[in-house]
Amino acid sequence: MTDSCSTHGTPPVLSEGPYALFFDVDGTLATLQSRPEAVTIPAGVREHLQQLAAQQQGALALVSGRPIAELDRLAAPLNAPLAGVHGAERRDAQGNLHVISLPAALVQTLEARLTSALAQWPGTQLECKGMAFALHYRRGMTYESQIMQLAEEVVSQFPELVLQPGKCVVEIKPQGVDKGAAIRAFMQESPFTGRIPVFIGDDLTDEKGFLAVNALQGVSIKVGAGSTHARYHLDSVEAVWAWLEGSLLQQQNNVGKEFSL
Repeated sequence: MTDSCSTHGTPPVLSEGPYALFFDVDGTLATLQSRPEAVTIPAGVREHLQQLAAQQQGALALVSGRPIAELDRLAAPLNAPLAGVHGAERRDAQGNLHVISLPAALVQTLEARLTSALAQWPGTQLECKGMAFALHYRRGMTYESQIMQLAEEVVSQFPELVLQPGKCVVEIKPQGVDKGAAIRAFMQESPFTGRIPVFIGDDLTDEKGFLAVNALQGVSIKVGAGSTHARYHLDSVEAVWAWLEGSLLQQQNNVGKEFSL
């Protein structure tokens, strides 16, 4: 997977700005777990996010496949703009909610069908997000082909839906919803507009986000192995934490130098 740019290795710490910072959560700020509800963001990382948000006048957002309510819980006490369910729900910096929903009858039909199907496959898990569904198989890898076939059958029957593959998960979500669209929407709003966008992610779900940031001449960072559109690379979640801390310290040093002039 490539575009007109090439990956340049480890990203430099952020020293000059202003930046618009966008972070995926699972596999980026938080290590992956066998069950999505077991994921946590360490307290020190949440503190660094708060400090970076303050330094960038609030231009920091989480962009995730998780619903907004879960993101608030994971990132607390950080109160930031959020894009949940890959952008199907988005809370801007003014606290306004923008939601792309599915008809209630369709949601009920899909939930019943998917629940019944996954009950046959031990270790699989259905995550209902209101306007999207995540079919997890990290603990049931032997059923990957059945999961994918089921998801493809559902999407083929409902043209308003689309598949989003991920790490040991496939999601069924509304058409036109992706992290790139969410980032572009943020970049048209205060306090993000006019800044250099930075997006860090780890999965196929983040690739459209990388493309959006690249088009805006920003900084795109892929976490972990795999081909990507991202221009930079970090090896692991722990490397993300270290990069965050380094960027924070560099920006604090820059502020200190300004005050000493």
